[in-house]
Amino acid sequence: MKMLRNIFHLASSLSFLVSFWYDQGLDIPPLQWKGDTFMRGRLKFLTIWDLLLQGFFFAICLLNDFIGTNENVPKRIPLIRKIKDLILASLAFPLANFVALTFWGLYLVDRELIFPKALDPYFPTWLNHVMHTNIAVFILIELFTSFRKYPSRKQGIGILVAFMAVYLVWIHIIHSYTGMWVYPILEVLNLPLRIVFFAVLLGFTIALYILGERLNGLVWRKQLKDLKKA
Repeated sequence: MKMLRNIFHLASSLSFLVSFWYDQGLDIPPLQWKGDTFMRGRLKFLTIWDLLLQGFFFAICLLNDFIGTNENVPKRIPLIRKIKDLILASLAFPLANFVALTFWGLYLVDRELIFPKALDPYFPTWLNHVMHTNIAVFILIELFTSFRKYPSRKQGIGILVAFMAVYLVWIHIIHSYTGMWVYPILEVLNLPLRIVFFAVLLGFTIALYILGERLNGLVWRKQLKDLKKA
């Protein structure tokens, strides 16, 4: 089990970080905006932020395998383990599922709103699935195979909301700089509808945090009881 966990963490981290590196080398004319200096244009996408987050998260998991601990109820919790648990709870789980569900949901409704057909000749199918499918699958495997203690809901949701607020500011900076919205769907929404859109997405992200918290509680019910007794 220990060896399999190590391999999983190594493979997951490499798959996400190498995919990020591969993506930055792609020549995708539909994404190359005039005057765009933001890493070939793709750092404007939450998908890329999440891809990097997942890569570093699983690298931290791998580091924890060797210098931390994966014990359910350790006598002393190393700092690397605390960081690992906090990142999964507050960012890695909700963001991975948010990106996967919103991408494929919009894709099924109208793919032109999220991933136009014009990208198909330039963007490999396997890379699309690494970014929008594997992220959710891998984080679920991690939740089911490694125990973690969730932070207080106030702390976890606070970190998540702060992250999403930073990204929201970022896409408005890009809009101000380029005159274009990051996602085509924002082009067809007026200001009031954009506010509602962002509010709904934020609420959905918070709901995914609570889902992860509840799911963790169901999967690791016994271990959490033991932790409270310790």
